[in-house]
Amino acid sequence: MPPRLNKRQQRELEELEALKSSEVLNSPSDEELEAGPSDRRNGGAGGVFMNGNAVLTAEESEEEEEQAVKSKKVRLSVKEEKKKAVEPTTNAPPHPPKPVREPPKSTPVHSTVKNEKKAQKKARQKEKKAANDELDQALAELSIQYPVSQKITQAASGKSSLADLLSVSLQHLDGEAEMRRFFGSRVVQASRAEGSASSKRKVPNVKSNLTRFQPTWWAAKGREGLSLRALSDEEVGAKVERHHWMPMQEKWWTVEYSKKYTSITKAFMGTVLSGDPQGFWDLLGTLPWHADTLLQISEVYRHREGRNAQAVDFIDRALFTYERAFMGAFTFTTGLNRLDFDRVENRPFFLALHRQVTGCVRTAFEFARLLYSIDPWTDPHGAAFHLDFVAIKSGMHEWLLDMYDVFEDRLAKNGGQLQNRLIPSLLPGWAYARALALRISEDARKEEDHTASSEALKEAARDFPSIVPLLADKLDVPIPANVRAHKDFKIMTDRYYLSDSMGILHILSHLYVQRSSPIWKDHSAWFSSTITSAFPSTLPSTLPTTGRRKSFLNQYENPHLRYSVYRHIMVLETSYRHLFSFIPKQVLEAKSLACDPLPPLTKISEYDDEFFKSVEDAFSSRSRTRRQRAVDERRLAQMIPDAAFRQQLQGFFDANPHFQERFPGGILQFAQMMGQLPPDVLEDLLVVEAANVAAAGGGGGGGMPGAFGEEDFVIDDEQLAAVPPVPMFAPFAQPMVGAFVDDEEDEGEEDDEDEDEDEEDISVSFLLL
Repeated sequence: MPPRLNKRQQRELEELEALKSSEVLNSPSDEELEAGPSDRRNGGAGGVFMNGNAVLTAEESEEEEEQAVKSKKVRLSVKEEKKKAVEPTTNAPPHPPKPVREPPKSTPVHSTVKNEKKAQKKARQKEKKAANDELDQALAELSIQYPVSQKITQAASGKSSLADLLSVSLQHLDGEAEMRRFFGSRVVQASRAEGSASSKRKVPNVKSNLTRFQPTWWAAKGREGLSLRALSDEEVGAKVERHHWMPMQEKWWTVEYSKKYTSITKAFMGTVLSGDPQGFWDLLGTLPWHADTLLQISEVYRHREGRNAQAVDFIDRALFTYERAFMGAFTFTTGLNRLDFDRVENRPFFLALHRQVTGCVRTAFEFARLLYSIDPWTDPHGAAFHLDFVAIKSGMHEWLLDMYDVFEDRLAKNGGQLQNRLIPSLLPGWAYARALALRISEDARKEEDHTASSEALKEAARDFPSIVPLLADKLDVPIPANVRAHKDFKIMTDRYYLSDSMGILHILSHLYVQRSSPIWKDHSAWFSSTITSAFPSTLPSTLPTTGRRKSFLNQYENPHLRYSVYRHIMVLETSYRHLFSFIPKQVLEAKSLACDPLPPLTKISEYDDEFFKSVEDAFSSRSRTRRQRAVDERRLAQMIPDAAFRQQLQGFFDANPHFQERFPGGILQFAQMMGQLPPDVLEDLLVVEAANVAAAGGGGGGGMPGAFGEEDFVIDDEQLAAVPPVPMFAPFAQPMVGAFVDDEEDEGEEDDEDEDEDEEDISVSFLLL
């Protein structure tokens, strides 16, 4: 029962009721205020309806407009009057106000609208709550194979999901920016000015996340023949079946070549097989953004002393070529986009990323993470073998710990296996890196208790004892004699008498210690004392096989994952040549090109006749323009100044269709090969050619009898293959930046300008692995 009011409170309540009734009776509704005068003239709320029709005189219309203005003023002053009415005052009138018409007993309009809004709001809140409950229940029921749902649920719980951990930080992909943070802008600018005379050129405003566009680069006009498309459900299903995987919620993509790009790639393969280094510059003259050619030239510079900057520059160009194909669809920040390594069109991008994992450590970490994220399940170039080192070196040890925990959770929920997918937490390097990361975290928090890190190191030593003696030798610290003498701690230098999976264990042990020993220097005493306490004074003849080591060996029974390790070593062969003894002989002897090292066993395409089916070589005689042929003639004259000798050589080349097929680059490639022949073989060729020309009546056409190749002198494929790739003639010139041939130019157009060219002696002994 409401409390009883005194007279003063009753009088104030009556005044409030009077004000409310006045507002209801005199003020227009919200709809009336929103409607203009013209609306009310046409039968709005202010009109008087009679028999269903609005009757409104001119005077009434004017009065209506005035009333509308007054009503607005009334609405603006209502709040002030309410405040005055509710405030207690000593100046209240002694008598009650004049009686006014009682408001209708029905609920006021504003009160009804307010109640309806409250009801609707409550209904929406109930629906939202029910929907959230259903969503939470659905997410809880999702399987472990759906990383998108994990990203939502783990973010809500404060844990990092796999997709989050694979998401690349774009701002840390810029190595130059990292150098500026360490050394300052002035030092970096001065270094660039010394290394390049063209550093003062204006840099085009071209966006790139993977590299920094340089003023010496060619103009970027389009995607240059590369495009991107998502794999269909059928194609994804076929890939899952090839690798014997369970399907997962992720997006798979592939790059596709245009007809022109494929044609240049065919010419590129001909140049690789012919051993002509100048052919690479010819290819760039036609298509300056051909990724395979850019990577090949990068290797040329990498094998030359003091040319590492140029090597990195051409890798950047290759990355930029692919990045333009990704724009608008493929992003690096979701952690869910994958690139199909089974298709040869995608493999140059993997190779470029692998060669970019160098330099500044934070940038190297991001490139390694990107390389890992585009195919984490086979990790075809072994990015995980970089990450166990660069994550610690770059201060990203917490990331490594989170990754380790994520995969440990997955293993626990899937019975210790993930069906032929790579599990980095099972790798020996990651086990030791985890222990070191825990120790670094403890030191950062200034904790005196190092139980967690010490136990992790002991566990790693029991799981993978092969690393213990290698790391102890690198750190120059003692370990117990019984440990050193035990057979499970024996240092292996080759794979003889080892199974394939045990060979992988030892090759990864050597690889981790070679890279990571410097970051263990500050913790060498802790390593020695922990290893000493990890094993008893008396050890059994054979250490028990732990569950983690068993899972590791089972994982590398998969040949696809073993190939990832072999490929990782072969790409970095300069620094890790001594580890080739762990690679099976049949793998080393398999035919492999530097542009596509060790193709995967599950490949569905490669650079072969099927790939180039119905595609014409860009440098075939039919496709070459008149201008290109003129350029070839000038270069041949530069290479062989003697006109009579050039004519003789041209006749020999024209008379042997076999050579024309072998050297798609034409007489230039053939002349390069002739320069590599032994002098006696070359002399015999010239003598026979002179005799045939004389027999033909000295016809100056350079023609040769068709029987020449069959009866007098024959050079077979084995002789050609045995020719060393050391040029005898003056090397071809490297074209100037921007001086490229347009293959779609009108054949009647000739270029009479003489171009200045810088000579470049390039060795190509690396072309065939």
